[in-house]
Amino acid sequence: MKVRHFISELWVPRPREEVFAFFSDARNLDAITPPWVRFRMVTTGPIEMKAGALLDYKLRVRGFPIRWRTKITEWEPPARFVDEQLRGPYRLWIHEHEFEPRDGGTLVRDRVRYAVPFDFLVHRLFVHRDVTRIFAYRTEELRRRFGPSGIDLAANGVNLRA
Repeated sequence: MKVRHFISELWVPRPREEVFAFFSDARNLDAITPPWVRFRMVTTGPIEMKAGALLDYKLRVRGFPIRWRTKITEWEPPARFVDEQLRGPYRLWIHEHEFEPRDGGTLVRDRVRYAVPFDFLVHRLFVHRDVTRIFAYRTEELRRRFGPSGIDLAANGVNLRA
């Protein structure tokens, strides 16, 4: 199984606690997910984010309906958390969210390790492009929400690889 790595960084001019609080509310995932994915949270009621929390949602990948379940495997407020796909389109999806105080704001870093079936064909034709587009959208939404002076390090070629 070939494991791919994707890293994205964005500096925002807001305190780490505020930025982490936004990410601590699982319902905010909808706000930073592109509309073409047609993301919908299925888990009902308030979700207590902590190690062991399960999140279920539905979305579309290239028009195909997908049920996705993730588990929060690490929870270290306000520094980081990790979610891992238990059910979904990937053979492996481990997404680490890091929040580092820097220069009077917060560096938001996403590190994703993932693998797809038939990597030799699927990754190059579809998945690489999709992951890049989804994180580009996410970056724009975070910049809009937390301040226009946010610096998208990924767009400048820093620490972006897939």
